[in-house]
Amino acid sequence: MGDQAGRALHIVIVTDAAPPQVNGVVRTLRQTSEELGKLGHRVDTITPEDFRTVPLPSYKEIRIALRPYPRIARLLDREKPDAIHIATEGPLGHAARRYCLSRGVPFTTSFHTRFPEYLHARTRFPQSWSYAYVRRFHAPSSSVMVATPTLRQELAERGFTNLKLWSRGVDTELFRPRPELREGQDEQRRPLWLYVGRVAVEKNIDAFLETDLPGTKMVVGDGPRLEHLKKKFRDVEFTGALFGDKLAEAFARADCFVFPSRTDTFGLVLVEALASGTPVAAYPVQGPIDIITDPATGCLDEDLRTACLTALEKGSREACRAHALSYSWEACTRQFLSNLVLIDREREAGSGMLESAAAQAKAPVPA
Repeated sequence: MGDQAGRALHIVIVTDAAPPQVNGVVRTLRQTSEELGKLGHRVDTITPEDFRTVPLPSYKEIRIALRPYPRIARLLDREKPDAIHIATEGPLGHAARRYCLSRGVPFTTSFHTRFPEYLHARTRFPQSWSYAYVRRFHAPSSSVMVATPTLRQELAERGFTNLKLWSRGVDTELFRPRPELREGQDEQRRPLWLYVGRVAVEKNIDAFLETDLPGTKMVVGDGPRLEHLKKKFRDVEFTGALFGDKLAEAFARADCFVFPSRTDTFGLVLVEALASGTPVAAYPVQGPIDIITDPATGCLDEDLRTACLTALEKGSREACRAHALSYSWEACTRQFLSNLVLIDREREAGSGMLESAAAQAKAPVPA
């Protein structure tokens, strides 16, 4: 039995972002599914792994499903879940949306990725056109979940409706200070400046690597620009993608985590860095401004060099860790659960009345 008024729910999450992709969306959905299971709910995830796929042009690491609607319709007809959440605006998301609209079934969505900005960075396609398309995708959703108050305000100004907060968490057992890794390190390499994330044009990594900083720069991650950046910045340490303890150790070794992106909706790596005791340097943009709220946890500045040097000087590893402890995956999962809208199967063929899951959540929902 679940903790939702004694009822265990069957939830289907539809996502075009899934392993082997490595990004914040994949980690968020995986962790949320695990937490929902701990709360007694059943979660089925529909991903590209269940379909014939092709690589996304210019981004071969991402595979997209071909003609997914017939199979998605059969799956959802058979499973008859209590709630459907559509996590992405890709082919699977569109197929699930079509299914729900054709049957009068309520559903929720989430806005994880700034595709209009990413598309503009790669092709110069007008952002206003892309946002109109994305806004239309989310318009029928009963709840459009967003990670931060700043993003909610921005999307509301762009005409999005039904916006609800769904924050993020961090594994504070995996991502933790590891002082033993910092003892006896080669002082000539320090300070150690770290970037973790996709190595792609929209992440603005060049801004970090071009910044004049003492010490050593390290980039952890994989992506379409990795080989280009390796050739361009030969004095930078590129490790490729790291996972588990190896990734956590990289965070804990660093003196400062540098986040040059201007387009992320949250930046899960920011909280992972803080949990590891590492202060953050970033631009004062959506994502960082919602997380780095204490000077002891980092610095935000339009001059990235100033942000880096200030974070290094004033950052407190103890304050970073303390701030990260306020991010709980359980609290975030309860927030997600409260935003769901349940399918009333008894009335589905008639009035299609909706039942909000918010009234069922026992624990307080984070603001």
